[in-house]
Amino acid sequence: MLIALIAKDKPDAQQTRLDNRAAHLAYIEETGVVSQAGPLLNGDAMIGSLIILDVADSAAAQTWADNDPYAKAGLFQSVELIPWKKVIG
Repeated sequence: MLIALIAKDKPDAQQTRLDNRAAHLAYIEETGVVSQAGPLLNGDAMIGSLIILDVADSAAAQTWADNDPYAKAGLFQSVELIPWKKVIG
């Protein structure tokens, strides 16, 4: 099941993002369920994340999201988990 995780950072949270980036990227590597990922941008500033998870079900996506180092650091203002259907690519 593909799920789009769309997270928006809290205002003025750039340093929190930078401080936890290495742990976040390591988590992506070690969990092996991320199909695609990257930051949402406002100009050059990172303001959120878009992550496509390939997981068994919505519960697994929620568990992954809850354990993301960015989430544990309190980076996000909001997080949405939305089932997604790949059509192109």
